[in-house]
Amino acid sequence: MKPVPFTHEIPKSLQLADKALTGDNSKVMAGGQSIGPMLNLRLVRPTTIVSIDQLDELQTVHIKGDVLSIGAAVTHAQIEDGIDDVDLPTMLRHVARSIAYRAVRNKGTIGGSLAHADPAADWVSAMTALGAQLVIRNAHGKSRREPMAGFMRGAYRTALQQGDIIVAVELPTAMGKALWGYEKICRKVGEFADAIGAVVIQPDLKYARIVVGATEDAPLLLDDMAREMARTATAPSLDEIDGALAAHLPGASRVKRQLLKTALSRAIAKVIPS
Repeated sequence: MKPVPFTHEIPKSLQLADKALTGDNSKVMAGGQSIGPMLNLRLVRPTTIVSIDQLDELQTVHIKGDVLSIGAAVTHAQIEDGIDDVDLPTMLRHVARSIAYRAVRNKGTIGGSLAHADPAADWVSAMTALGAQLVIRNAHGKSRREPMAGFMRGAYRTALQQGDIIVAVELPTAMGKALWGYEKICRKVGEFADAIGAVVIQPDLKYARIVVGATEDAPLLLDDMAREMARTATAPSLDEIDGALAAHLPGASRVKRQLLKTALSRAIAKVIPS
């Protein structure tokens, strides 16, 4: 199947991108790894596609003060390989190298993945666990920051409004020293996850977060469990994990819950070995 006809704009600056996105039925394309198939299947039918992956402003990675900023058009492969002299948290490189296949990682971008908000995608869970903030620019050129926790409103639904562009992803540089565990279960390498468990503890920031991903909804935060684990330095039992999942995901099947429990327990074990 082929896409319905659309106009393809390739702006040379963010200002021109803003202008191109003024239409009601315009849509941003970054790496194109998700929207491309959706266009071909006619799941989306925009009148204008605005490509932003070549904008220099979105391809920079830098540290300013205690904040690491990753441009939205930085590819998964760039994060996997490391970027210039910027010291990226090891968790980011680990997550990046497990995304799909290298051909996808070469084109797919971190901002595009977050904007697409597939529940089974890696970055939505990983960035929620790391406490990332998204820098978002609206059609009038004004920027705001949205915490990743809360940005995703559900499957393929986010806080983005028409004309909004994710400009960058920000993390505290201290996250480079965080204790972390990330586990993904999928049927074979390269597929989307059936279950994701992510754990991040940064004692210097008094930060602890446990995230369950690939739930068919926004990433699930288990804050009570995270606080208890940080306080006692003791891993929750499998029964405790199962109980928390049953409470938060009452509609999940036993198979799905078992997958999520396994992924999360493995992630926790990487932070607090038994």
